[in-house]
Amino acid sequence: MIEFHLDARSGLSPYQQLVQQVRHALRLGLLDEGDQLPKVKDVVANLAINPNTVLKAYRELEHDGLVSARPGVGTFVTATLGNVSFAALGPLRRDLNRWLSQARKAGLDEESIEALLMSTFRDSARSAREDIA
Repeated sequence: MIEFHLDARSGLSPYQQLVQQVRHALRLGLLDEGDQLPKVKDVVANLAINPNTVLKAYRELEHDGLVSARPGVGTFVTATLGNVSFAALGPLRRDLNRWLSQARKAGLDEESIEALLMSTFRDSARSAREDIA
């Protein structure tokens, strides 16, 4: 089961962070069809947030066709987003951890690492689009 966390520095509202975390877990194969999301009351207790925030996130995921609420039972995954096998992610994760270690040794803090990663990601995506055109 997924365990939610909130980051006040993310720039995203709490409900958007919950939606994003579920979508990431679906992409990475950490959640599968039939898996149950944490009960609203448990998320509220763990994160000290308003129940309406959790309900809003779950409703958005349901609207996107990714989960289905079963009254009195819980909210369950109905679709996945992953198209890469979990086994294929292992070597990539190791390479990324190695890169992160090098970035920290070079003196980059979390925000600098994130900025560099996102900038490089955007540049790479732009380059890939130009190669196609």
